[in-house]
Amino acid sequence: MKNLINTLLRFVNGLARPSKKTNRRRLLDRGETMDSFTIREAMAVDIPKLAALHVKTWNETYLHVKRPPTFEIRKYQWKQQFTDTGTNWFCLVVENSKAELIGFAKGHRYSSPDLPGYEGELNKIYLLRGYQRLGLGTRMLCYVARRFLSQGITSMVLFGSPKNPSCRFHEAMGAKRLYSKKGEFHGGYGWQDLRPLARVCT
Repeated sequence: MKNLINTLLRFVNGLARPSKKTNRRRLLDRGETMDSFTIREAMAVDIPKLAALHVKTWNETYLHVKRPPTFEIRKYQWKQQFTDTGTNWFCLVVENSKAELIGFAKGHRYSSPDLPGYEGELNKIYLLRGYQRLGLGTRMLCYVARRFLSQGITSMVLFGSPKNPSCRFHEAMGAKRLYSKKGEFHGGYGWQDLRPLARVCT
């Protein structure tokens, strides 16, 4: 019954997203092309923009949360993250030709006795709704896979919400659902081999 409810909620949430045709038209209206975007390493100077983007994309994804995280909270969290100058984490941002951030993906090393076959975790991936269904999400995932592989990490997990319409996207990109010991799906996905994913960059 719970799986059915989550399926219905994914469908309903998916209806709120613009269609591929609509976003392609918006892309042209803005004078942008798929070559207009750059994926690069996030820097500390990006923190205000990154925090604002995090708030907006999170709110677009989780429409029914009554008290979503504020800009101040996200800014504090990103400042704290950037104090870690080690190599255990990374953040990639998508930037348009106007130097505006429209998406980001954050990953780090992963180790859990519950999932011993996975070494990396993609713990955040967001893209503004107006830029979805254009291929940028695929490109972001590919860059994440390449980044992990460059660190010798060949597998990756992602823990999201089973109500998120992006679940279908993860599956289309080769991820397998992760189930609890009771056989329940809570929004977790795994890529046991990141090499095929790394080859789909466009």
